[in-house]
Amino acid sequence: MNPYLLEKNKSLLSYNTFHIDVSAGFFTEIASRDTLIQLWQDGVFSQKHMIIGGGSNILFTKNYEGVVLKNNLKGIDVIREDTDYIWVRAGGGELWHTLVMFCVERNYGGIENLSLIPGSVGAAPLQNIGAYGVELVHTFYELEAMDLSTGGFRIFDKSACGFGYRDSVFKNVLRGKYFITSVTLQLRKQPVFHVEYGAIRQTLEAMHINTYSVKAISDAVIAIRRSKLPDPEDIGNAGSFFKNPEIDTTFYTSLKQKFPQMPGYAVNENKTKVPAGWLIEQCGWKGKRVGDAGVHKDQALVIVNYGKATGDEIYALAMEVKITVKDKFGIDINPEVNIV
Repeated sequence: MNPYLLEKNKSLLSYNTFHIDVSAGFFTEIASRDTLIQLWQDGVFSQKHMIIGGGSNILFTKNYEGVVLKNNLKGIDVIREDTDYIWVRAGGGELWHTLVMFCVERNYGGIENLSLIPGSVGAAPLQNIGAYGVELVHTFYELEAMDLSTGGFRIFDKSACGFGYRDSVFKNVLRGKYFITSVTLQLRKQPVFHVEYGAIRQTLEAMHINTYSVKAISDAVIAIRRSKLPDPEDIGNAGSFFKNPEIDTTFYTSLKQKFPQMPGYAVNENKTKVPAGWLIEQCGWKGKRVGDAGVHKDQALVIVNYGKATGDEIYALAMEVKITVKDKFGIDINPEVNIV
């Protein structure tokens, strides 16, 4: 007997944080390695399919006429340690924040700035998640994934993943070719704290915290995110909808003359990153609502579903925002969210 059930015409309403009411032709959850292998042997991965984790980086604009497979591989384990570092491996179906809290509670340093990011562990390497000056690449050690063309398993080290800003080989050349089963991080026993980005330092001061710790940084990040970002349980959203654009520094310098308040962060000597939220806010979108689709009142980078908005309506609003930013600043902003 197969160790899985393929549900037909399954509603995906509770499997995406935008709360879009679409359905999958077929749906199943993968909670064990045996199930994953059996699905491959049965040819499910050779059919039209989509792999999802927490559903926090997807905008469905229509029903999915294929098989949706939810990565539900769990487990968090310490697999190795030495004097300075500790290696933690987590199943691809674990919630990312659950892994962060596991590490924070044990004072393992490196991902505390990534607290409360929605989504699964398996999805984290796809776009090299990041926040408040820290990216996954800074602690990433390796991942294991099934090659969907052969059914074999492969280990990817950091260099093989081709990490970039919100990017990896799994978003381009290897898109849809692997199923990530686990991710291993290399964390510090003596943490190095990053408090220079965003409002972390001011938040710590407001919380009367003078001595930095992994927990203190995590608490500050959680407080900031909760104050600025809507809870997907309350208002449908996928967090940051757009990536922060990286533009030529010479172009940024010329824009700065026209828009003196424009913030920018040097990526290297040739590129400057501009906050997409600032650009969107300057175009008057913050808090604007079109039907049940809108731009959040506290964070212009977040597009929300206030109730019954369709994926098409949310996407149309996002494209209007993109066009307006391009017209005003000459800068292209591109979705961080996967459009299906």
